[in-house]
Amino acid sequence: MDTDRAEGSGLQRMFAGVPSRYDFLNRVFTLGSDQRWRRRAATACLFDRPRRVLDLCSGTGDLAVMLAGSADPGAVVVAADFSEPMLAVARAKAHAAGVAGRIEFRVADVAALPFADGEFDAAGIAFGFRNLTWKNPNRERHVAEIRRVLAHGARFVVVETSRPPSAALRTAFDAWMAAAVAPLGGLISGQGGAYRYLARSARGFYRADEVDALLLGTGFRSVRHHLFLGGVAALHVAVR
Repeated sequence: MDTDRAEGSGLQRMFAGVPSRYDFLNRVFTLGSDQRWRRRAATACLFDRPRRVLDLCSGTGDLAVMLAGSADPGAVVVAADFSEPMLAVARAKAHAAGVAGRIEFRVADVAALPFADGEFDAAGIAFGFRNLTWKNPNRERHVAEIRRVLAHGARFVVVETSRPPSAALRTAFDAWMAAAVAPLGGLISGQGGAYRYLARSARGFYRADEVDALLLGTGFRSVRHHLFLGGVAALHVAVR
């Protein structure tokens, strides 16, 4: 998740302090919608009944737990994140859900994934794609690295905030991010920098069609997307 190692280290330090309130704040700021959107992403990832699935930027493991709970018997989910404190929460969550035996947890940087070419039958990322690509001159390198570890025909599923097509909705979304998410997230979590970054990056992120173009431009054969709540978030399904 870096434009260079210095920036990657900065993001790593920032997210290391967030986990204790991360899930609670996600539910509050999306009115619970983030979990519904993750479930849609999990369903899309598992469409072709993959045997080995990668959850990138896994964070506290919500998507990994959903994948492990719904995948075919014998399938393995690999939850990868560069924040060990986040993965510690994910491990506890997996144990509580009874799926810990179906998930491998790996500390990993998307800039150089420790996996073989074509190792995975599907990959998903929930609300981490923005960190890899927003204002990042190395964004194509990150996407190419994800593509490298996917088998031919494998799906890469992205669920992420988006820029609504409606100008009025964009204005309302930006106001919500600036007036609620950034200050309240910082106050409740004690990590003001992390939530200022979250709000700033969400307000400046790409439209859904621009994300599609990025994925196609880095070698994916096809991409389609679905907008949530008028476009404040989007689900993208790309095929390797």
